[in-house]
Amino acid sequence: MKNAFPKWTLYAGLVVLYLLHNDLWYWNDATLVFGLPIGLLYHFGFCVAASLLLFLLVTYAWPKHLEVDTPEETTR
Repeated sequence: MKNAFPKWTLYAGLVVLYLLHNDLWYWNDATLVFGLPIGLLYHFGFCVAASLLLFLLVTYAWPKHLEVDTPEETTR
């Protein structure tokens, strides 16, 4: 199966998330959105994006040489 995402795009996503992690622009903003501080909602979205990127990295960029198939043990 051909990879849906080239590895370099996933690695670039890591760099982007690293740069966006510290949200200095919402640090002193007391705006409420849906009753929650905007900084909290930003980090909620950040966590969702990080989880999605981790899923894509494990699915499409996992090194194949780390996979070791062991034979199934038979039980008597």
